[in-house]
Amino acid sequence: MLRTFFSSSITKPLTAQKTIHTGVRAFSTGFVLRQAQTGDKSYTHILTETRGKVGLITLNRPKALNALCGDLFVEVNEALRSYDNNDAIGAVVITGSEKAFAAGADIKEMKDKAFIETYKSNFLGHWAEMTEIKKPILAAVNGYALGGGCELAMMCDIIYAGEKAIFGQPEIKLGVIPGAGGTQRLVKAVGKSKAMEMILTGSVNLNATEALSLGLVSKVVPAAELVDETVKTAEKIASMGQPSVQMAKEAVNKSFEVPLSAGLRWERILFQALFGTADQKEGMTAFVEKRKANFTNQ
Repeated sequence: MLRTFFSSSITKPLTAQKTIHTGVRAFSTGFVLRQAQTGDKSYTHILTETRGKVGLITLNRPKALNALCGDLFVEVNEALRSYDNNDAIGAVVITGSEKAFAAGADIKEMKDKAFIETYKSNFLGHWAEMTEIKKPILAAVNGYALGGGCELAMMCDIIYAGEKAIFGQPEIKLGVIPGAGGTQRLVKAVGKSKAMEMILTGSVNLNATEALSLGLVSKVVPAAELVDETVKTAEKIASMGQPSVQMAKEAVNKSFEVPLSAGLRWERILFQALFGTADQKEGMTAFVEKRKANFTNQ
């Protein structure tokens, strides 16, 4: 949930960014250039673009190591809903910079909040809205994914990591605990003992290789190739029949919420439901005829 502590020797080179000043707000050069080159909506804290059937969301708060403020998540949710409602998009990729996917939540935004304020406003509750998106979401994680950054990655369906990615939950150092799923999703990803060690010490982080060995991430690739490799997988997913893709995602996620017997029942119902789709007829006919299926998402 929270952005971790960095020594000045580490933070300074990580936060050095070339910026263009326009009035009272400073935008990164990449923000200006990429928004000018795409037809996607312009946001304040994120960049969006479309690559074939894949929507790409890039967190863009370089001076704050992509710290997750409330407005950033509002924009992420809006962009995700837009892609979810776009029939031309079959999957979404979320990424940050090579230095930081997201170094955590914005401490300056939350440090003076009181309990009653956070409770009445359901503080951080809107972060979970992305878990209601039907289309698959892939995280391309380079650099730091700490606190809220780690939690954001775990809310995605697939995680690919750059070689220098670092995952951690350091909230305990600030007198709190993870508040956006860290105590729940991390246990399911890496097991109780490792999750306890990471969360209770706040200082045990996972590098990319460790995250891969524990099952937190699916693949580790060179940092410069990470986004393209993740988009490549997203394109493969987007080329499948979308009714089956979205039902498969729903069935897998259901396994974390219900007993095995209920999960198996839910899986069987979704499997049977797909026999009412044109894509099932096309997919099985194409297999029998030994040709590539032409899915229409119907």
